[in-house]
Amino acid sequence: MAHQFSSTHIALDETEELVELCYQKGWTDGLPVVPPTLERVERMLSGTNRAPDELIAPVPPKWGRATVEKIAINAVMAGCAPAYLPAVLTAVEAITAEEFNLHGVQVTTSHVSPMLVVNGPIRQQLDINDGFNLFGQGWRANATIGRAVRLVCTNIGGALPGELDRAAFGHAGKYTCCIAEKEEDSPWQPLHVERGFQTDDSTVTVFASAAPQSINDHGNNTATGILDTICANLTAPGNSGGETLLVIGVEHAKTISGDGFSKADVRAYIAEKTQQQYRAEALILMVAGGLAGRWTIAVPGWGSPTSRAVTLAVRG
Repeated sequence: MAHQFSSTHIALDETEELVELCYQKGWTDGLPVVPPTLERVERMLSGTNRAPDELIAPVPPKWGRATVEKIAINAVMAGCAPAYLPAVLTAVEAITAEEFNLHGVQVTTSHVSPMLVVNGPIRQQLDINDGFNLFGQGWRANATIGRAVRLVCTNIGGALPGELDRAAFGHAGKYTCCIAEKEEDSPWQPLHVERGFQTDDSTVTVFASAAPQSINDHGNNTATGILDTICANLTAPGNSGGETLLVIGVEHAKTISGDGFSKADVRAYIAEKTQQQYRAEALILMVAGGLAGRWTIAVPGWGSPTSRAVTLAVRG
């Protein structure tokens, strides 16, 4: 069904280069984008049953109106498939929730940016990487879903680097950061179930993340040994004591759980060992990564209660 679009149409002649026009207009993240033609936006909107003119939220700091249509335009530019659109819409809803504090995330001199964690059946339906190299290149869903959210933050929210985006350094995750939890290989409840959803719910969790930090422990074969290594990394000078996401590698998770540690035990141990620098309730735990390799990733947050992670169910 053809939609009536409310966004501005730009008439071009066939001599004009569309990608270069996007650069000239400041509509990119520095990488080439897919030109959002009417046909491509129409195709993207086929991925949801939500009305194109539905307002998802105003996006700070310029408070542009993120309608379904405008989000779809940015999803086209990011290279998304239409099936990804519901996840992108949910992520935009989540980052604009009050407790996430997107205004602060967008304008701070810190280098945080929205990070997406996907749980539930949609992980496999959309083929979102939860294994080898999940923070890296090579996976369309991960790359483009996260990128679409970043383009919404820039193109609708107006957070342009050096202008309203005042990050002193930034990090590569500000281009895109979207991963999934490796639920089938986790010895514990998945993240979304811990946060009040059912196993078969599809959810997106958004987290104001700094750059991921690698934690290497190939020597310890006990839960306490691995957790001591994690604590030593978390308490390094300069790390935030706010919300922190621990992406525990599969091998580490099996060793830790094999010694009888639940997620609650892990949180309590870290809180005690770090002398309350890391409060147990501020530690977000999940399992992901390749099946081989004794690694864990720590993703520092912005500092509680400045921004809190938000989890929403995917709909539409």
